Amino acid sequence: MSPIPGYAAWGLIGLLLCAVLFLLHRPAARLIRLALRSSVGLAVLALFSQVGRLIGVQLGVNLVNALVLGVLGLPGFGLLLMVQWVLR
Repeated sequence: MSPIPGYAAWGLIGLLLCAVLFLLHRPAARLIRLALRSSVGLAVLALFSQVGRLIGVQLGVNLVNALVLGVLGLPGFGLLLMVQWVLR
């Protein structure tokens, strides 16, 4: 016979899971928001790569540039353009 009956063990596991989810709610929400914003940034980079060829400006479509756009937004786009211009 186990010291904790089966239904009590499952209740304890469920309680611990709820506690962990409660403690990690904000960090997980921030990571999800960063992933969504970075995916939008990646889509913007992909669209800009098509249009940028016409005006002679190209930015790489990669994860680093998408993360810069995800974190900084429109100022990040300007930063990427300036870095590309300076390094040319």
